[in-house]
Amino acid sequence: MATTDHADQVTTAAPSSAAAPPKTLGPLARRERNLAYSMLLPTFGIVMAVVLMPLLANFWISFKPVGLGDLRPASLFVNERLRGDLEAAGDVATLEYRVRNSSQDAPLRDAGFSDTIPEGLAPTGDLDPRCTLDGRLLDCALGEVEPRFRDRIRIEVTATQAYLDNPVRPRDSEAASRATSDNVLTSLEFTFENFTKVFSAAEFWHVLRVTIYYTIFATLGALVLGLFAAQMLNTAFRGRTVLRGLFLFPYVAPVIAVAFTWVLLLDPFSGTLNAILRQMGVLETPINFLGQRAVPLDFFGLTINFPVALSAVIGIEAWRSFPLAFLFILARMQSISSDMYEAAEMDGATPLQQFWYISLPQLVGILAILFLLRFIWTFNNFDDIFLLTGGAAGTRTMTVNVYEQAFAVSNLGAGAAVAVVVFLVLLCFSLIIFKYSPQDEG
Repeated sequence: MATTDHADQVTTAAPSSAAAPPKTLGPLARRERNLAYSMLLPTFGIVMAVVLMPLLANFWISFKPVGLGDLRPASLFVNERLRGDLEAAGDVATLEYRVRNSSQDAPLRDAGFSDTIPEGLAPTGDLDPRCTLDGRLLDCALGEVEPRFRDRIRIEVTATQAYLDNPVRPRDSEAASRATSDNVLTSLEFTFENFTKVFSAAEFWHVLRVTIYYTIFATLGALVLGLFAAQMLNTAFRGRTVLRGLFLFPYVAPVIAVAFTWVLLLDPFSGTLNAILRQMGVLETPINFLGQRAVPLDFFGLTINFPVALSAVIGIEAWRSFPLAFLFILARMQSISSDMYEAAEMDGATPLQQFWYISLPQLVGILAILFLLRFIWTFNNFDDIFLLTGGAAGTRTMTVNVYEQAFAVSNLGAGAAVAVVVFLVLLCFSLIIFKYSPQDEG
C-alpha cells in the first residue's frame, strides 16, 4: 500500500512540474535571437544614417548662431598678379599678393602663404618684414588675422634673359595659403539665441496659427472628399474602373504643373473661375484668390474677415491629397462583409443609416491612421504653398518660415530652430493620436 501511495503521489506531481514554463532562454533560442538581431543590424544602420543623423544634426545647428557663410570655414584667400611690362632684361615689375580673410566675423590664427617665384625673376629691394625668401620659395607669415582683413604684399622683381626666353606667369604657380580658425559648427559652444529670436518674433504665433488652421482644415477636407469618393465608387456601375483611375490624377500629377494650373485658373484678370463667376453675375469685380488676404463678410449681423488666399490654398491641398484617403477608405469598405448590409436592408435601414451604423464604425480605425498621416504630411508641406502664393497674403506656414529664415535671411540656426519647433509639435500630436485614437477590428 505504501508503495502504491508513493507512486500515485509521484504521478500526480509530475504534470505540475512539467507544465511550468522555462524562466530562461535555452541555447537554441539564444542563437536564434542573436541571429535575428544580426540580420536587423543593417536596417538599424540605415535608419540611423537616413533618419536620426539629419535629425540630430538639425538639433545641433538649432543651438548655434550659424549662417550660410559659416558652412564654409574661414580661410585666407590669396590673389597673385604681376604689375608692369617685362620686355627686356633689367625691366622692373611688381609682384603683388592680395590677401583677405574670407569670413566677416571669424578671426584667423597662424595665417600665411607660400609661393614659388618664377625662374628668371630676381627680387630687388627690401622684402616685406613678414616675408622670407629661400631661393625662389617665398613664405609670408601674417600671424593672427582679424575678420574682414585685407592687405597687399608687394615685391619688386627684375627680369633676366632666362625669364624672357621662357616667360612664366606668376599665376601658373598658385600661392598656397594656410590658417587656423574656429568652426562654429563643430565647437562645443551652445546658445538659446535662435529660439529666443524665433519665439520673440511678432509673426511667429500668427504663423503657427495659420499652420494649424491650414493643416486641420486641409486634412479634414481630404478625408471628407476621400470618404465621399470611396462611398460613390464602392457600388458597381459601368465605367467605375476608369473613374477610379481618373480620381488618382490630383495625387500623381506633378506638383509644379498642378500649382501653375491653379494659378492660371484663379488669376484675377485672365483666370477661368473669375470669368465664369462674372458671366453668371455672381461677381462684379474679379477676386484675387491667391493674392487677397481677406474680405469682410456679414454673417447674421456679424462681420467676419474671411481668409481668401488661405481658404484657396486649403481647398487646393484638400483636392490634391484626397486620392490617398480615397484608396485606403475604399479598400477598407470592400473588406466589410456584404451580409451586414443585406441584413440591415431587410430590417428596413436606409442607405444613410447603413452608412452611419455599419460603414462608419468599421472605418474609424483607418480614418484615424489617415488623419495622423495627412496631418503630418500637410503640416510639413512646403511646395504647394510656396508655388501658389510664396507665403504671401496670410498663407505663410512654419515650413515656409524655415525656408525664409535659413535661405532668405541666411540664418541657418534660426531656420533649424523653427524646424525643431515643427518636430516637437508633430511629436506631441502623434503621441496624442496614438494614445487616444480608436481602432477597429482591422
